[in-house]
Order: sequence, then structure tokens, then C-alpha cells
Amino acid sequence: MKVEQISVFLENRAGRLSEVTRVLADSGINIRALSLADTSDFGILRLIVTNHEKAKQVLKENGFTVGRTNVVAAEMEDKPGGLHHILNILGQQGVNVEYMYAFVQQSGKNAVLIFRFDRTDQAIEILQDNGVRILSGEEVYNI
Repeated sequence: MKVEQISVFLENRAGRLSEVTRVLADSGINIRALSLADTSDFGILRLIVTNHEKAKQVLKENGFTVGRTNVVAAEMEDKPGGLHHILNILGQQGVNVEYMYAFVQQSGKNAVLIFRFDRTDQAIEILQDNGVRILSGEEVYNI
């Protein structure tokens, strides 16, 4: 129940992000979710895409430094307090969230949270035991 995420290390300069999206678009790869974190010189672009193997290959062929990480996609009801509920469950069990990002498919329905945990397998078990639906990679890639 893990999702493959690719991370692209980018120089923090105009047009670099556009180069990534051009390479993906030219290869017919659709972005399902993303997060961009920056420092003064570099940024880390985290992506969930429709075809992570092909994305990694074409980005490397175009000179980008690309990594791959397993993350967890959890579905929650899109309502006030939904995120707090999940974070509270994890916090009570001592699971640390290293980073996360989220997207909503349709407002008022469900949101999808992408997590990187310090103890991934334990986090999945805790969430499932508390009735949180964990999405498979295929479900997220095909949203």
C-alpha cells in the first residue's frame, strides 16, 4: 500500500521547473500531485505521476537528478478537523510525519494526503486500524 514518488533536485532559477513539466508533457506523463520545497540555491520537487518509471527515465535523460521514495496516500473526508484527526492518531502512537502534501479531487468529498513517515509500515497499520483508507499506488496514479 505504498506509492512511488519521484523527487527532482532543481537549481533555484527561472525556467527550471518549466523544463521538468515540458519533459513530462512531451513524454505523455501526467502529474497527479506535487510539492515544491526550496532553499536559497536548490529546490526539491516531489511528484506523483501516472508513470513513475518512465518519468524517472526521461528526466534523467534530460540531465535532472532524480530519486525515488515510497510514500503513503491516505484518503480522508474533506471537512474541518479531518487532517487533525489523522495527525492526532499518529502523534499518540509516536509516529513522526517527515513531510506531507495533499490534494482534493472534488471539494466537499474526499481529500488525499501524501505522507512520508519515519516508520512507514507502522504508520500504515495504525491508520488502517483506525479506519483510515490507504490508497494503493495504482489508485493514486489513475486519479
